[in-house]
Amino acid sequence: MHLVRVPVIACLGMLLGGLVTGSPASPAGDHRVASGHPAMIIVPTSITSGPDRALWFTNLGGKDSPGSVGQITTGGKVTLYAGKGIDGPVGITVGPDGALWFTNTTGQSVGRITTTGKITSYTTRGITNPIGITSGPLGELWFTNAYNPGSFGVITTSGKITLHTSTAIDDPVGIVAGPDGTVWVTNAGTKTSKGSIAVLTTNGKITAYSGDGIDEPSGVTVGPDKAIWFTNYSGNSIGRITTGGEGRIFTGTGIDAPFSITTGPDGALWFTNYSGNSIGRITLNGKVSNFTGTRIDGPTGITTGPDGALWFTNSGNNSIGRITARGKVTNYT
Repeated sequence: MHLVRVPVIACLGMLLGGLVTGSPASPAGDHRVASGHPAMIIVPTSITSGPDRALWFTNLGGKDSPGSVGQITTGGKVTLYAGKGIDGPVGITVGPDGALWFTNTTGQSVGRITTTGKITSYTTRGITNPIGITSGPLGELWFTNAYNPGSFGVITTSGKITLHTSTAIDDPVGIVAGPDGTVWVTNAGTKTSKGSIAVLTTNGKITAYSGDGIDEPSGVTVGPDKAIWFTNYSGNSIGRITTGGEGRIFTGTGIDAPFSITTGPDGALWFTNYSGNSIGRITLNGKVSNFTGTRIDGPTGITTGPDGALWFTNSGNNSIGRITARGKVTNYT
């Protein structure tokens, strides 16, 4: 697949529009799907480690499919769930209730799926292209509304939704619960802004940090050092900011449109290079390594699995990838 550098919001728009080239991967293993939907991995986007020691991921879908939510065991067995309540899923996380919660970017809603496949969907007026989602500090979930500058939402496990706006929120994409009872958001920014990193408190206080190398931030996670680490998609760099607001930017060979980031089992941070077709690794002191290969194609989401490997989504060749700390890559379709 040939990838062209585009802004992160535009990149998401391309995926949503089904413009990623390549044919859907052939189904393998047990693909349990609602009637009428193809049993295929189609544009996998985000991935998380589930409470059942499996990996769960979102399949954004394409022009002929509203997408699905997938489960893959560490042995590579794939199960897909589709149907009512799933419509263009992007973000996914484990909720405080032990279910998987996801954002339906096309369906303008937030979905919930149990590990047995029961699906529920929640929506309200004002949800606009939700992207990122995370479990919050008070037993709730927080999500971002992209393409709707100044908006993020909070949803309880019973489905009550509250939306918040602020001038400090600007095309939010990634979101993660901080180590100090706050929530951190990446603001991808607009044509006149390079974006920012915002911290939200549960009582409504919002502080945004910009400049100093922040350039269209996308993915965000908490590092093993309790700092906030994020990807600068357009800046081709990895950022770190303390809970006190002290920031630092790291660059290195091979960082190319970094999309998502997670803490690895080896105490380093691992990230996906969407345009670079590679998986990156950065130590806490900024040393960058890069892993490439034909099995890595348009990677977007990444997470650490229960088996101690890194698992990622290949939006380019419609597969789920696994990479060990030593760089051995396996693909599953």
